[in-house]
Amino acid sequence: TRDTWIFSPLLYQLSYSTIIEHANIDLGFYLTKKIEINLLYSYFCKQLSFMNLILDIGNTRIKYAKLKGKKQIAKGYCSDLELEAFLNNLSGQISSLMVSSVKPISEAQKALFKKTSNHVLSLSSSLKMPFQNQYETPQTLGSDRLALAAAGVLLFPSSNVLVIDAGTCVTFDFVSKEGVYLGGAISLGLRMRLKALFTQTGKLPLVTLKEPKDLIGKNTEESILSGVVRGLEKEIDGTIDSYKQRYSQVNIILTGGDLSFFDKKLKNSIFADEDILFKGMHFILEHNTHENN
Repeated sequence: TRDTWIFSPLLYQLSYSTIIEHANIDLGFYLTKKIEINLLYSYFCKQLSFMNLILDIGNTRIKYAKLKGKKQIAKGYCSDLELEAFLNNLSGQISSLMVSSVKPISEAQKALFKKTSNHVLSLSSSLKMPFQNQYETPQTLGSDRLALAAAGVLLFPSSNVLVIDAGTCVTFDFVSKEGVYLGGAISLGLRMRLKALFTQTGKLPLVTLKEPKDLIGKNTEESILSGVVRGLEKEIDGTIDSYKQRYSQVNIILTGGDLSFFDKKLKNSIFADEDILFKGMHFILEHNTHENN
């Protein structure tokens, strides 16, 4: 009968008549015209407000963001051990899933992702990007840097943009106003610098990262913090200056876990956004979804 049509596991609770009621369309027209089922399914997902899910899998934790349309509605963290329960709780709600991982994705995780959504993308240089990639070794370019470059294009289209991610490492990624990704730079992050001073010397202590009390350190710990934190601050400002000398009207985006150490101290004007990675990943997801449809 008409009420027994099922188009997707995500729609298993929706009868034929219920779909017509929600979508407000003549489904018979689509069937007679032989429109592909995946196009119809995509339409239903949009009409019924299914979410997109972004997963950023790091070495110690997994960051996630849920989006409806272009709006981010939730974000948070979970551990590797909590991932399965987290995704099971979202069963039937995810239309598309974008995954970025710093480590190989296991077969068990792949099966879990496939169970969560019929449309799963793993972020890599093999996907279509909303920019032209002129990096000489695109296969070695980290997925996080791809997402950051995409976010730069999203927020400042047709503009020169430098995206700075102050995290474990400090990365600089530049996209020209012509929409061409040219590359950038990679430097040591704050904690790596503190650890290097400890491991590469005989007497300096391992200092816990915090805001320096003053430019002039009055003991060894304060001196290390001043040198590391204020030193990286000047390095970032100096790098921005170098880009501005080469290119006119460069927009600067600053993000990353150590954003708070720099966002209000740099002499250069910046746009600070802690969720820029999620925005870039979702932009790439949309770009590939639209390309495929």
